Amino acid sequence: MFLGQYTHTLDAKGRLTVPARFRSELASGMVITRGFQNCLAVYPQEEWHTVAERMRQMPSTSTEAMAIGRLLFSQASEANLDSAGRILIPAFLRHAADIDQEAVVAGMNARFEIWNPDRWRERLEQDLADMDTTLAQVARMGL
Repeated sequence: MFLGQYTHTLDAKGRLTVPARFRSELASGMVITRGFQNCLAVYPQEEWHTVAERMRQMPSTSTEAMAIGRLLFSQASEANLDSAGRILIPAFLRHAADIDQEAVVAGMNARFEIWNPDRWRERLEQDLADMDTTLAQVARMGL
């Protein structure tokens, strides 16, 4: 399970240190793709396979499924931890999420997200401002 938020600096090659607490779940590799809110989403291989299987079950003629598939799969890149616990984030993904020198790594249960720090703060502020809506969703989910 991925929990917490961490701020790390990217090196000149676009490598980002993954929090030590996250690394054991990434030993078999991971997939980095565009997230749904101007961030990157990182899935351990096992979780990625679950996402891919769910997508295979969607009707191939569904406009929504095609759009989600384009976003998730055409923008995806496989990655592995290096000996220093870093992952290389491809330039096209760094550009898509506006990640340059610094990034926030945010745990999201079965995956984690990588954010531009300014966008992360804005997202949290918006989520807090929408708390009534969020609470209603939490109640519907039974949490």
